[in-house]
Amino acid sequence: MSDPQEDDAHDFASPACFLHELSPGEGGMGDLSPAERRANIFRWRRAERERLLAQRMAIPADQRAVDAERIAAHLDTLLPALEGKVVSLYWPMRCEPDLRAWFAAILGRGAIGALPVVAEKNAPLVFHLWQPGEKLKRGFWNIPVPEKEEAVTPDIAFAPIVGFDAEGYRLGYGGGYFDRTLAVLPAGRRVIGVGYSMFRIRTIYPLPHDIRMDAIVTEAGSADAPTTF
Repeated sequence: MSDPQEDDAHDFASPACFLHELSPGEGGMGDLSPAERRANIFRWRRAERERLLAQRMAIPADQRAVDAERIAAHLDTLLPALEGKVVSLYWPMRCEPDLRAWFAAILGRGAIGALPVVAEKNAPLVFHLWQPGEKLKRGFWNIPVPEKEEAVTPDIAFAPIVGFDAEGYRLGYGGGYFDRTLAVLPAGRRVIGVGYSMFRIRTIYPLPHDIRMDAIVTEAGSADAPTTF
């Protein structure tokens, strides 16, 4: 299953205030063609993504640090036994929760670390083994990736979220890399979205390519998760 590039969708001159167009019974949703509905959803997601990212960038650094510690504590409760499990974390950017200290701690308890890598544009991510202290190099979007290219399949993969809804769907950055990746991960692999509770929204208007998270963890806990394990 491939995820169409939201960033490559139709360009609109200005963000739209058109939620009424997306809700059945509030503006003739039934009158829209599938293509029009899809274009409207992508347009809404782009505006919502910009709004949420602006709010996230405004969170003070000390508050983000406190929230990251709280998220780490909830993850320890949710995932008490990670010895021998391959865990893929994301490298934090744009004020995402920084879980690198937690990552180092679980590796010290026997987990196996990995980072996601864009090996090919518009293709699923690959995962390369990495632990703190090993060399990194600049990858796609200048995000650090392991210099050593040793591919592995994660047992648990973390996905950063810009926004999320009560059904466990995430609003990402629009490139589609995580959705493509989650669609091809082997059965039984678990995917956890990580973000801040203030960015829970009513719905992302999920489309067929969107993949539901197994759990979503914020500083408020994992109660927002559709399922736990």
